[in-house]
Amino acid sequence: MDYQYKIRPHHGMCIAFFQGKGYSKEFTTHMSEIIKKLQNAMVCVSIQTDEICRKCPNNMHGICKTEDKVISYDKKVLDSCDLTDGEILTYKEFYNTVYEKIISAGKREKICGDCQWNEICK
Repeated sequence: MDYQYKIRPHHGMCIAFFQGKGYSKEFTTHMSEIIKKLQNAMVCVSIQTDEICRKCPNNMHGICKTEDKVISYDKKVLDSCDLTDGEILTYKEFYNTVYEKIISAGKREKICGDCQWNEICK
């Protein structure tokens, strides 16, 4: 099955709480555009930099400066949502799964409570 976008598992939570704030105007504009494009897309859930990472200042030639931390977040999301690295599904299925199994279940802070953007997500 083909997909249109690769998405890091933890970005499901970032998208749910996105308020137009972020690292820079360029990043937040890009994030807003990607969120719109994802709405009717097929995605590949992947523990690698994705389209959202493209405008992040932590992205150093396809590797995140905080790679160990974000991989930990990604693995916890995969485990909590019963998803696998490389799984392809609709964005809506992905988002709804993250929302139901993590956000609604009150598990978000256990997964990424040490993130610099944690205050936005409370």
